Amino acid sequence: MPTNEPLVARKSGGHPCFDADAKHTQGRAHLPVAPACNVQCNYCNRSYDCVAESRPGVTSTVLQPWQAERYFDEIVEADPSISVAGIAGPGDALASADATLSTLRRIHEKHPDTLLCVATNGLALPQHAEALAAVGVSHVTVTVNAIDPEIGKQFYAWIRDGKNIHRGREAAELLWSRQKEGIARMAALGVLVKVNTIVVPGLNDQHVGEVAAACLAAGATMHNCMAMIPVEGSAFAHVPAPTAQQMTLAREAASTYLPQMEHCSRCRADAVGRLGEAMSPERYATLDRHARLSPSGAERKLVAVASMEGAFVNQHLGEADELLIYSVAGGVCTQVDTRRAPPTGTGNVRWEELGDLLTDCIALLVAGIGPSPSRILKARGLRVFETEGLVNDLVPMAAAGGEIRRLGKPFRCGDGCSGKGQGCA
Repeated sequence: MPTNEPLVARKSGGHPCFDADAKHTQGRAHLPVAPACNVQCNYCNRSYDCVAESRPGVTSTVLQPWQAERYFDEIVEADPSISVAGIAGPGDALASADATLSTLRRIHEKHPDTLLCVATNGLALPQHAEALAAVGVSHVTVTVNAIDPEIGKQFYAWIRDGKNIHRGREAAELLWSRQKEGIARMAALGVLVKVNTIVVPGLNDQHVGEVAAACLAAGATMHNCMAMIPVEGSAFAHVPAPTAQQMTLAREAASTYLPQMEHCSRCRADAVGRLGEAMSPERYATLDRHARLSPSGAERKLVAVASMEGAFVNQHLGEADELLIYSVAGGVCTQVDTRRAPPTGTGNVRWEELGDLLTDCIALLVAGIGPSPSRILKARGLRVFETEGLVNDLVPMAAAGGEIRRLGKPFRCGDGCSGKGQGCA
């Protein structure tokens, strides 16, 4: 067994994930500010808009750092038992490192007694270890599913390291090398490291003890075996979840090396309260209200539309020279503004500038949008919908916070578009 119990005892008290007793009295708030991910796990299919699911990678919305700060201020005032602020996605905390660090810095400055933690796949952990410690992070969770690259390569479709994409054995080797280095760096900085391992039957259920031993050697202080949840749309959707006996055997093997967390509730990226406590509709409403806030503190109420003639949502964002802005009163929408879209040729800067242009808008309706602008605009607090139909029908739905589902075939920006042009980037 590890010999660092004094450090664990000193820092784990009050953190419900590191102290089983604290789960009954202390709560945590996950702040969903990190939408991007740099690893595609075969068991993962992230969903941003489903309040019915309770699993990692899911949130009802994404906040910007300043929204997260105001949101945390309000929920701590309402519930003083919240002792932890954590960032666990909905992507990877360090794939959106700027947003994560900005949020943690804001929380630490206003709530210095609050414990700060992040959950990460570890790929970018060595790069940001010192910055995390500098903003007050005391706890880090790293998901390590395999140290054997022959096993690891089956877990990941790809990993993205900067501009480079890695697959197969190469990806698994790189990821474990970064995880091991990141764990060691955080431990050297005095940060407690918990390791999560997703247990997949027939893949790594017999490998968990080796994972725990290697992570202990790197500097981890606690381990959490998590049963894989088969998720529709993921590569492992057909793989059955591990049985209770398989989980017991995995924990027994790992406990030879690291203390086991056995009270994990597999939290959402926007979970608030005590572990295992369901989010109330009121808390979801509070989260959604803060996602609607503009930097001035005013609530986002307007809806932006990409339209060729003003009657229909029928234009790809990449082809829109201007966006029509609507307000809604009594279920009736009225055009209140026309805003020129930022110029092309500036890459992702264009979408950042567009986010600045739409800070008073709750939603953007387009006939098509590429993954990069979609990700950037969602991270700026906009709800982005790909749809087609009458403006008078769709805008009131968006203004009310409703869901708008895409119908028909994907829209491409022009007959000759390959889907890889500037508007689709």
